[in-house]
Parts: sequence; structure tokens; C-alpha cells
Amino acid sequence: MSAPEIKHDNSDKAAPNWRLKNWFPELDETVYRNLELYFTELQKFNKVINLVSAKTLINADATHFADSVYASRIVREKLNVNKVLYDFGSGNGFPGLVYGILYPDQRVALTDSDERKCEFLKHVIQRAGLTNVQVINKQIELLAKDPIEQVISRGFSQIPKMLLTLRKMMPKGSLVFHMKGEEWAIEISQIPIQLCSAWQPTLAGEYVLPVTNAKMFVVETLKLD
Repeated sequence: MSAPEIKHDNSDKAAPNWRLKNWFPELDETVYRNLELYFTELQKFNKVINLVSAKTLINADATHFADSVYASRIVREKLNVNKVLYDFGSGNGFPGLVYGILYPDQRVALTDSDERKCEFLKHVIQRAGLTNVQVINKQIELLAKDPIEQVISRGFSQIPKMLLTLRKMMPKGSLVFHMKGEEWAIEISQIPIQLCSAWQPTLAGEYVLPVTNAKMFVVETLKLD
């Protein structure tokens, strides 16, 4: 499938903010340049594909990019760099594409069933020259039987539903990282009893987003058997 045609909008809407260099001045220049390229392409494609809601685009640098940077740093400390990190329900690329840009030594598989969103992801990967990131245009349940041992997800589903989906797909010792807001504890409490012997949830880390001051959390679930 070819990339959708972008129609330029010349209206007087306020331009989305881009302040990552202020918040993360330690970023490598190549990393920063690729994140900005991703941001630019996101704005273009969002006019024809529903990648992010219009109301979040003005502060996408905080709501989407900074969120993914903070979460990636928490997850980085717990991953095996020699194994692929899958981003399930990647769609717009958050957080997996940001992770792949931040850490080029880690292989990342962006997985989504929406063909148009996958074409957007491939476009950004090609423009940024990323060799460590691939796109898988499939439903999660239809993935090949290769071992899936590391997963991150931002908006794929609530924790109980995701753990139920992945119960038979992931071997013992696998890790799933869920990016959540303040509702994370409620989702943990809703894990069915029959899953409690298969998964062990813990709070991996938390952070506060710039601008919005929203408190965000990364929940780690360990596959026990």
C-alpha cells in the first residue's frame, strides 16, 4: 500500500509545540533530529489518518513524545538488549518508535493490524534511516510462533485483557510493560483470579509529564509459568 496523499492545510491554527530539547537537553543530536522528523511526519499524516486526537496535537511533544521518552528510560533498565522488544498496538508509534530512536542497539517490532498506520510507521522508519525497527502488520493473535519475550504497550488494551491475550503466547520469564495513568491500580485489581498464578504485576516506575503535570506509570508484568 502506498502512503496516503497529504493535503496541506493553510488555516491559522496554532502550530503544535516542540520543546523536547528544553526537557531533554542531554539527547544526542541524531536522536533529537529523528524525533523531530517523526513529529513533523506525524503532523502531516494526522490530517488523513487518525494517529492522535486533534486536541492532543498542540502539546504532542509532552503528551506523546515526552511520555514515551520517560517510559522508555524505565523499561530500558529491565530489557535484554539481545531480544526483540515488541510494541503491541503500536498504531502511531508510541512508545515503540520513540524507543527505537533512543536506543538503536535494541531491535524493536512495531505491531498493529491497521494497514494505513503501518504504512505511516514504515515511512518514518525509512525517512529516519532506522535499521533496528521493523513493522508487523498483523493482529497480535496471528503472530508467528517465534518466542515473544519482551512487550511494551501504551494503548492496546487494559491490563487484564492484555494478559489474557498473551497468556499462551509468551514463555515463562517474559516481561510485559504497560504504560498507564492513575487508573493502573484499578486495572491490577481487576485481573481475574485464574491469571494471578500466571502473571506477577509490579510498579516499575512513575514520572510526571511536562506542561500537563499528569502523573504516569509503567507497570511490569512477569510471566510466571
